[in-house]
Amino acid sequence: MGLFDEIKKKLSHEFIDIVEWLDTSNDTIVHRFERYQNEIKNNAQLIVREGQHAVFVNEGQLADVFTPGTYTLNTKNLPILTTLKGWKYGFDSPFKAEVYFVNTRLFTDEKWGTKNPFMLSDDRFGLVEIRAFGTYSFRINDPGKFVVDVVGTDGNFTNYEVNEHLKSLIVTRFTDTVGEANLPIELYAANTSELSETCQEVMQPEFNRVGIELERFYIENVSMPEDLKKEIFEYSRLDKLDMTKLSQFKAAKAMEAAAKNEGGTAGAGMGMGMGFVLAQQMGSMMGQPMGQPFGNQPQQAPSGPPPIPAQTTYFYAVNGQQAGPVNYDRLKELFASRTINRDTLIWKQGMENWTSLKEIDELKSFLGGNTPPPLPSA
Repeated sequence: MGLFDEIKKKLSHEFIDIVEWLDTSNDTIVHRFERYQNEIKNNAQLIVREGQHAVFVNEGQLADVFTPGTYTLNTKNLPILTTLKGWKYGFDSPFKAEVYFVNTRLFTDEKWGTKNPFMLSDDRFGLVEIRAFGTYSFRINDPGKFVVDVVGTDGNFTNYEVNEHLKSLIVTRFTDTVGEANLPIELYAANTSELSETCQEVMQPEFNRVGIELERFYIENVSMPEDLKKEIFEYSRLDKLDMTKLSQFKAAKAMEAAAKNEGGTAGAGMGMGMGFVLAQQMGSMMGQPMGQPFGNQPQQAPSGPPPIPAQTTYFYAVNGQQAGPVNYDRLKELFASRTINRDTLIWKQGMENWTSLKEIDELKSFLGGNTPPPLPSA
């Protein structure tokens, strides 16, 4: 081998490029490999590491995508680029192409939240304002599509840039999904897991359109104004509370407070008055008239009208569980809030079996559209 051949061989090795990217940041998603005039020598070595893809773009057209591995760049490994360039018999001179390295690792603990409260309509509380925030995780699952549709010619595309787009998409789809769920307002905070899964299913096609996979989506908190929280809390307490026991409890507490009052006759008079009220309540509970000693004493006939008959109470079935009893008005509220429906099983005192709501005469008014029967003909 002559001296000229040795020099030619040495120079040919020196001209072989190594195309690679060592990621030194935690937030870079796409990095463009910079070369002078984008020239890459024939037989250059391409090194794609784990968690990366290399995307070749020629004059704005997607040419090739390389998965992790080491490649020699020639017509064999660049079939699409060869077709675009029109090389029928190979190429020996440098070629021009833009090379983008795409980070395909999982980006976790990304934050999202509603910048402004959004409105929801509730049957009991009217229009209400709520906010929400949480986290999500994503990865690039189609590097070619992501580079062409999102990155464009950006030489260093970061996590911050894509997150601004994703957060807007998430908030839009979240508000749409929550609005269509039509849940009672107090159930949003208690059903964040189910809402998270539903929102992820709704958002995934939107992410796929730009080459992104939404790995996880979490709703951490759904918040509302403090006055609305108090109203919901009081409503739930009254819904479960026995008002008779509450009245007795408050009377006993008032009597106790009056007994501790050392303010003179006023305090004593208040204590006596509250004691009289409490004694009346206790006497009525035990069926003993006020002022009559306990024992087998003759009962006098009542001088006033008889007591008001007790309201009818109903039991209902929800998710295979018995609930109740509730009165007619409360049952109507449950039907209006869609907790129960026309096919819900109902039972009351005197019925032999559980019967669907639509078959009970006094409850048919819940269904609407009731009209009286026609008048008999003369």
